[in-house]
Amino acid sequence: MNRIFSGVQPTGNLHLGNYLGAIRNWVDLQGDYDCIFCIVDLHALTLPQDRELLRAHTREVTAAYLAAGIDPEKCIIFNQSAVPGHSELAWLFACITPLGWLNRMTQFKEKAGKRRDNAGLGLYAYPVLMAADILLYKATHVPVGEDQKQHLELARDIAGAFNRQFGTDYFPLPEPQILGQAARVMSLRDGTAKMSKSDASDYSRINMTDDADTIALKIRKARTDPEPLPETVEGLQGRAEADNLVGIFAALTRTSRADVLGRFGGAMFSEFKDALAAVAVDALGPIASEMQRLVAEPGYVDGVLRRGAERAGEIAHSHLSEIHRIVGLLRP
Repeated sequence: MNRIFSGVQPTGNLHLGNYLGAIRNWVDLQGDYDCIFCIVDLHALTLPQDRELLRAHTREVTAAYLAAGIDPEKCIIFNQSAVPGHSELAWLFACITPLGWLNRMTQFKEKAGKRRDNAGLGLYAYPVLMAADILLYKATHVPVGEDQKQHLELARDIAGAFNRQFGTDYFPLPEPQILGQAARVMSLRDGTAKMSKSDASDYSRINMTDDADTIALKIRKARTDPEPLPETVEGLQGRAEADNLVGIFAALTRTSRADVLGRFGGAMFSEFKDALAAVAVDALGPIASEMQRLVAEPGYVDGVLRRGAERAGEIAHSHLSEIHRIVGLLRP
C-alpha cells in the first residue's frame, strides 16, 4: 500500500482552513493509504516557544486529529520529537544538500524578511528537516498546500541526490497531493488574505474549538459587499469576500461553487450567511465538542502519541539501519 506522510505545527488555534485544507482530507485518505500523521513540534522551534504552551498545543492538535475522525488504530499519530530519527536523517541530508537549493526557497525569504542575517539556521534548514520527515518513512505521497509545493520538490531533489550519490534507488520520489476545493480558505475579514492563526483578529477565522454560537456570530460578521450573490461563478471575479464564503460553503457541503450559486444566486448575503452558519455549525460543532473532551483527558491523548511514536520509531529504526549501511556508517 502507498504511504502518506503529513503533519501540522503545534502552534495553537487550528482553524477552518486547517480542517478543510488538510485534516478532513486526511480522514478521507486513511482507508486507502498507509497513513502517518505527525505533530511537527521540531519545526515549531524555528520560532521562540513557551514550553508549557508547546506541550498544550501538541495535545490540542492531537485532539483535533482524533475529533475530526483520524483513527489511531488505522493510522500512526505521533509528535516528531519523539522519534530521534527525524533529526538524524535531517543531518545526513544536510550533508548532501547544496546551499543553492536552499537559497531558492521562497518561504525562508518571506519569513526571515529583511532580518535574514539574524534568522536561525533552523528556519533556513526547515525544508531539509521536512524532507527527512517524509523520507524517513519512505512516504510515496504527501498532501500539501500550494505554499509547501516548493518544499516537497526539494524533498524529491534530495531523495534523488541521495540515490545518485550512493548508487541506489532506496528513496522513492514522493508525489504531491493537493486535495479539496478550499485548500486556501481566506480570512473572514479580508478575502485577499489567507485565513491564519496569527491574525490579530479572532473574527478573521473560525477556530476548530469555537462553539456553535461563536461560529454563527463570526459568519454573520464576515465582510461582504452590498451586491446580491451572482448566479454564475464568473460573477465572483473581483469579489474576493463573496468568492471566499461561496467556496467555504461548497467545501463544507462537498459541492461546487456553481452548485452553491445555482441555489443562492440572486440572494442577499443575510440569507446566505444564515445557511452557511448552519452548515458550518453542523460540520464543526461536534468536532469542537469532542476536542474539548479529549483535551480534558491528557492521559488518553498522551497514550495515543506514545503508541504512535513506538510504531513510527520501529519503521524509522529499520530504515535508518539500512541508510547507515548505504552511507557507510558503523552501527555495532
